[in-house]
Amino acid sequence: MAPNESAAAVFLDRDGTLMREVNYCADPRAVEIFPGVPEALQRLRAKGYRLIVISNQAGIGRGYFTEAQYRLVEAEVARAVLPATFDAVYFCADRPDLATDRRKPAPGMVLEAQRDHDLDLARCFFIGDKAIDIECGRNAGVRTILVRTGYGARESHAAPNWMAEDLSAAAEIILGLHE
Repeated sequence: MAPNESAAAVFLDRDGTLMREVNYCADPRAVEIFPGVPEALQRLRAKGYRLIVISNQAGIGRGYFTEAQYRLVEAEVARAVLPATFDAVYFCADRPDLATDRRKPAPGMVLEAQRDHDLDLARCFFIGDKAIDIECGRNAGVRTILVRTGYGARESHAAPNWMAEDLSAAAEIILGLHE
């Protein structure tokens, strides 16, 4: 990165994008990373992208599990994607019925990451499997990719910039823009 040049990042939804969707996942043993995810993350990292997870975790706010349980699941996700690593993980524990600027589709977590990591949002992407992921990315001013894993096959109405079968294909879209 040249002096005074802000960084590029890929914002990643967790459930349904990196790992199999498990409603209110509170057990690290339930973490099942999709095939090809660690390799896709490594390819993005090799091109200089920061990797940042952006995740709604309403199960905490609803009392279905604790923040400590969430952190155990997050630690298992981090272990399961090795040797790839995340630069940061942002989560919102608010229930969907609360007005908040952090909970997707609001862009609060993305904008917080922008400040924390000196990101140039024009060079960033948001990859997710739900309309709220695409809306969050759009609300933050980043390009979006809807993956068909998780809920993605039912969410094509979200009007992303691109659609991809999975995270590996989404990474190829991003990397193809460098050619």
